[in-house]
Amino acid sequence: MCQRDCQHWDPEAPVIYAVTPTYARPVQKAELTRLSQTLMHVSNLHWIVIEDAVKKSSLVENLLARTNLNHTHLFVQTPVPYRRKGSVNYSITNNCDFFITNIIMISMFFNLFSFFFQPRGVEQRNAALRWLRKNKTMNDKGVVYFADDDNSYSLQVFDEMRYTKEVSVWPVGLVGGLMVEKPILNLTTGKVVGWNSAWRPDRPFPIDMAGFAISLQHILKKSKAYFAYNVSGGFQESHILQQLTVRENLEPKADNCTQVLVWHTRTEGPRLTEENKLIARGIHSDVGLEV
Repeated sequence: MCQRDCQHWDPEAPVIYAVTPTYARPVQKAELTRLSQTLMHVSNLHWIVIEDAVKKSSLVENLLARTNLNHTHLFVQTPVPYRRKGSVNYSITNNCDFFITNIIMISMFFNLFSFFFQPRGVEQRNAALRWLRKNKTMNDKGVVYFADDDNSYSLQVFDEMRYTKEVSVWPVGLVGGLMVEKPILNLTTGKVVGWNSAWRPDRPFPIDMAGFAISLQHILKKSKAYFAYNVSGGFQESHILQQLTVRENLEPKADNCTQVLVWHTRTEGPRLTEENKLIARGIHSDVGLEV
């Protein structure tokens, strides 16, 4: 890890290890660029980017080099049974009968259902945890944050998490079908007593991946804590947190969880109908360009 000139570096302050799984798709560079522009403003930050691939891509390598951020670039491919299903372009003409049209639409629905509820980023986040445990010691001060590339982050959220003792938590906007998911506090004790989650509120920790951070020392101490595939969709956060802490020990941030500093915005999938027409003719609009 080199301390790049573009960042202010305080040798006494904990390092934020931002862990970002990523995979090849039309919006990949756009989302990584947006996130990197935010991270450039955060002092004492080390960005761990893990590609879901059989080797490092030049796109991600070039982007990381241009950011001038402290970074580690890893890659590991998701096992075949858990990989994202490739998108299929369906062309429904006016001559398709009603029955065929509905069969196609049902098929598309189940493909989307499978996409959103398959465990995602498991292999990549675990690779980052292995890297940290191999390269860091209990003398290293830091905090680990799973910063997905499809979210929007206020710079304040990084200040809030930096001095996490064990596991800190805060609200996340635009997630779970709500304007905000947030921890509910006992105003007398300041402890987390529940969540306002609408989707599966029975989860042990009904919280989004963007809504918590873990101290590096705690990650090193709990050396067997990993993400897993044999977990129901939406339960990855609960699975890892159950190995690390209990609700009573959570540290509320963001002014006692009254501020929203991160949003699960996602990027709208681009409509590439014209590009698909070009591809059918053996042509690409991005020849010689990295989009």
